[in-house]
Amino acid sequence: MRTFADPLKYASRMAPTKTALIDGVESVNFAKLHRRCRLLAGALRDLGLNKGDRVAILANNGQRYIETYMGVPAAGLVVVPLNTRHAMAELKYALEDSQTKVLLTDRDPGELADCVEHVIMIPDSYDTMLNEAAEIELGINLEESDLAGLFYTGGTTGKSKGVMLSHRNLIANTFHYLASVPQREDDVMLVMAPLFHAAGSAAVIANIWTLGTQVTLAAFEPKTALDLIEEHGITESLGVPTMLAAIAEEQHVRPRKTNTLKMLAHGGSPIATEILRRTHSAFPTAELVEVYGATELSPLCTVLNNEQNLIDTPLARSCGRPVLGNKIDILGPDDSPLSSGEIGEVVVRGPNVMQGYWNKPEQTAAVLVDGAYWTGDLGYMDEQGYVFLVDRSKDMIVTGGENVYCTEVEEALYQHPAILEAAVFGVPDDKWGEAVWAVIVPREGSELEPAQVIEFCRERIAGYKVPKGIDVQLEPLPKSGPGKVLKRELRAPHWEGQERSVN
Repeated sequence: MRTFADPLKYASRMAPTKTALIDGVESVNFAKLHRRCRLLAGALRDLGLNKGDRVAILANNGQRYIETYMGVPAAGLVVVPLNTRHAMAELKYALEDSQTKVLLTDRDPGELADCVEHVIMIPDSYDTMLNEAAEIELGINLEESDLAGLFYTGGTTGKSKGVMLSHRNLIANTFHYLASVPQREDDVMLVMAPLFHAAGSAAVIANIWTLGTQVTLAAFEPKTALDLIEEHGITESLGVPTMLAAIAEEQHVRPRKTNTLKMLAHGGSPIATEILRRTHSAFPTAELVEVYGATELSPLCTVLNNEQNLIDTPLARSCGRPVLGNKIDILGPDDSPLSSGEIGEVVVRGPNVMQGYWNKPEQTAAVLVDGAYWTGDLGYMDEQGYVFLVDRSKDMIVTGGENVYCTEVEEALYQHPAILEAAVFGVPDDKWGEAVWAVIVPREGSELEPAQVIEFCRERIAGYKVPKGIDVQLEPLPKSGPGKVLKRELRAPHWEGQERSVN
């Protein structure tokens, strides 16, 4: 049996004085990290929390975030990482839906304070709470099947879904990651992707278990990221494609000493070949690695190693092969397996497949069938087992590594009294991979300005979900016989000349 308590105990026993975390001028060794996690567990129990209760965190990356991410599940509680880019209404929904009791945050909670029993401010109140607590042992009465985290992701019906990930899910995916991207004790990981994403926290357990050091970047900024790489001799990092593009551009303009870099991984959305080329020329010592998956998969299911050697080959458009421990099938409309090269839905089996969506049995049943997760991504597998994505069956956009369900944006648009019809879809974007785009039809006698509608949306949904562009048309939206909006017709002009319908 393995739970979040095991890597903490192992690291504090094997290398107690080795540096585990560096957060600005603060550093913590493995013995202290383990102790602070035990103190956090004691402090939360002093607040009256019991096994299975939820603890949310809304904060930038940092030492206390990693303590929370590890210590809360190790204490038998459930961590709820909140997206710092979400609008207030979205954050309130997550807290209320999960019935969270404690919110840890580094910012003014505002209305969120009314959704929980306790608000603990990071770092001052958090540290005071730990100083006054007694340590308790981690991992007691904890099972692999116990819930470790609730990760809120977009919903096809307009409401976010809490993805239920158990200790087994996240620990299994840690081993999957380590089998595909081996880590060593002398590795120094730059944590630059936001930890509220399952992808951003994917390497946290792995680095602790392999006795590596993690350097946290509070909020991504390419100049600071490169400064940290040079200062700390960073050997590896993981980010979304836009992050790799940004640090590559900065390195080309104002180069730093980055020859310690051995690995740069990216995920969250497909990457443009030109970004790969620029990244490799900026960081020639680093192996480029693509990881593909979903929050529901804890989050990885494929890995493509040594992309820098594949840039001018067809495999550059692949997202890799299944990680050890995962089985991927390409299934047709009748659920039958397809042959190599045939396009169908990507379906994943493995111990990393989520338990389900929190309090959403119907939506869970729609994607989990006999223990397999239907990703909603359309693709094919070649004879060597490489997976290629070509489109999505889900009505979803991936922009800058963030999932945006079109219905969420359409729900906001339909709140505008002058909008009769609305359709949202993704268009190619050089920086973000895809951008949110909308076509709207005004009510008779109404006039709509795209800029005004964009501001209307900004008050209701997170900034990355707000349409980057809006087309206003007077004729009704194109529809199928049953009345479904034909988004492919609306998308088609934007995707002309593209190799595939995801970017």
